[in-house]
Amino acid sequence: MEDYYRYIKALHLIFVVTWFAGLFYIPRLFVYQIEAFHKPSPDKEILGEQLKLMAKRLWFIITWPSAILATIFAVWLLILQPFWLQQPWMHVKLTFVLLLFLYQFQTHVYFRQLQNDVVKKTSNFMRLWNEGATFILFAVVFLVILKSAINWMFGVIGILGLGVLLMLGFKVYKRIRAKNPNA
Repeated sequence: MEDYYRYIKALHLIFVVTWFAGLFYIPRLFVYQIEAFHKPSPDKEILGEQLKLMAKRLWFIITWPSAILATIFAVWLLILQPFWLQQPWMHVKLTFVLLLFLYQFQTHVYFRQLQNDVVKKTSNFMRLWNEGATFILFAVVFLVILKSAINWMFGVIGILGLGVLLMLGFKVYKRIRAKNPNA
């Protein structure tokens, strides 16, 4: 039974990794799509079509299937070990998983808009949006490793610190790009 559980857990983790890989990369493709949209022809059309195809394949071949499979294996794990549902840290983790799905659904809205050449957000917004999954990943990993909703509070401070560092990094990168657009 223990080996069986470990196989299911390994499959869950593999699909969590591929799910996050998709969530990390898709907003980056959105950045490129938005920037390509503002280029002159024929660059706009050539880049736009290629980036749409890349986003479509990433979204429907990697990200969504990984999200679904990670969820299936997670439910399976909880069926095998239902006592995890009695743990306070698991309640917090499941809240973050819900936030991750909300993030994915909103990302899907942006995906659909860009697939239809509707540009409502800036590339800078997408650079910031790209960090949403990072925050959720940090929170979930700390919760799972520490298995404590109380110790997680220290993680919140770390996540806020990470946010500050990411914002500073974003501002520095924005200045570098202003001086050198090819950076």
